[in-house]
Amino acid sequence: MDLLNLIKDAGVIGAGGAGFPTHAKLTSKAEYLLLNGAECEPLLRVDQQLMKLFPDEIIRGMEAAGRYIEARKAILGIKGKHKEVIVLLRERIAALGLSNYMEVMELRDIYPAGDEQVLVHELTQRIVPEASIPLKVGCVVINTETALNICNAMAGNPVTETYITIAGDIPQRMTVKVPVGISIRDVIEQCGVQDIADYAIIDGGPMMGSVMNDVEGYVTKKSKGYVLLKKDHFLIRKKSVSLNRARIIGKTACEQCRMCTDLCPRYLLGHNMQPHKVMRALSYNLDDVKEQQIAQLCCECNACELFSCPANLHPKSVNILYKQKLAEQGIRYQPIQIDFQARSARDHRLIPSKRLVIKIGLTAFDKPAPMKQVEFRPEYIQIALRQHIGAPATPVVGIGDQVKAGQLIGKIPDNSLGATVHSSLDGTVIEIKDNSIVIKVGSYV
Repeated sequence: MDLLNLIKDAGVIGAGGAGFPTHAKLTSKAEYLLLNGAECEPLLRVDQQLMKLFPDEIIRGMEAAGRYIEARKAILGIKGKHKEVIVLLRERIAALGLSNYMEVMELRDIYPAGDEQVLVHELTQRIVPEASIPLKVGCVVINTETALNICNAMAGNPVTETYITIAGDIPQRMTVKVPVGISIRDVIEQCGVQDIADYAIIDGGPMMGSVMNDVEGYVTKKSKGYVLLKKDHFLIRKKSVSLNRARIIGKTACEQCRMCTDLCPRYLLGHNMQPHKVMRALSYNLDDVKEQQIAQLCCECNACELFSCPANLHPKSVNILYKQKLAEQGIRYQPIQIDFQARSARDHRLIPSKRLVIKIGLTAFDKPAPMKQVEFRPEYIQIALRQHIGAPATPVVGIGDQVKAGQLIGKIPDNSLGATVHSSLDGTVIEIKDNSIVIKVGSYV
């Protein structure tokens, strides 16, 4: 079986949060394969530890993917501050005889270094065109854990586990390997918090993650972190503002200072993303949303909303509002340029990660979250059939079926973009509902 089918059968997806099926990403040839090891979200500590624990596996996964797409070079992008990991990876690349094909490049400690388009520019000096993807400039980007999962797929092991950082205002910060489908509550209980009702929980990183309405959900293959903060923390209050409230605030208070635009990472790459113009349209009640197509260029990194705006407004939320209106009318942004140049001021307007952490009130919690071995013993797991971009998987098991860890329980629908899903633990299927499969773990019912 060739690499693409091994990856496809293993259900490998983008583990950095987007969840794009990896087998689909590797169907095109490219000049560069780039590893996104930036992990630029504050407090999250997964990728940097995986590179230290599994350097050979990550390198082998990278090499296999790179050779498959006929990349002339594979580049691992890692922030320069992770010096120990960088030294280790360079040693292992040399020991594996890959120095002529693969190299580690050090990234600046900026936000959002892990944005695909920022990463491409930092590592290759190329600029992905507006509303396009890295492949347009000869690059394919994969996440650190994705590279690890590719290596595992080569050994016939499907994706049944993921690595998650639990961080924030908690007694025990940690990174743990968890079975896919375990309840989020079971994971969070490991951090030593006595009463979870006192906290709000961000699903993902503090910049791009969203505040959860409750903790009764289940871990998916693309889950990367949970940040727990007291409910009165600035970040929780800011993220809890509704789109309509953000619209009202922006309409009445925006002073058109341009800071949201001047520090926007996509604008600095030469794109036409100008949040201050979208805010201006809001203020003037402009009904013709066609003129606000630039909102679709927003990558939702939240730099404008959580760092740039001196008036504490919500430019990203307003962009999302216009994105929704444009989608309702079937309007898509049409680029008018092909070639782009980074703006001359870019190097002077990059956002230092430490300043960002201070601005969003996380300095006291910006501490290590070491890998901890935890044996989870859930009574049930709930495996989502849609943990990825594309169509949900189609169940291949029925109620009452006994399943083993690693067994296929959902296949890709015919002629669709999607990913397979597997049981992460032994058990019995007791329910198929809401695009998910519920399995009673352990003793059969």
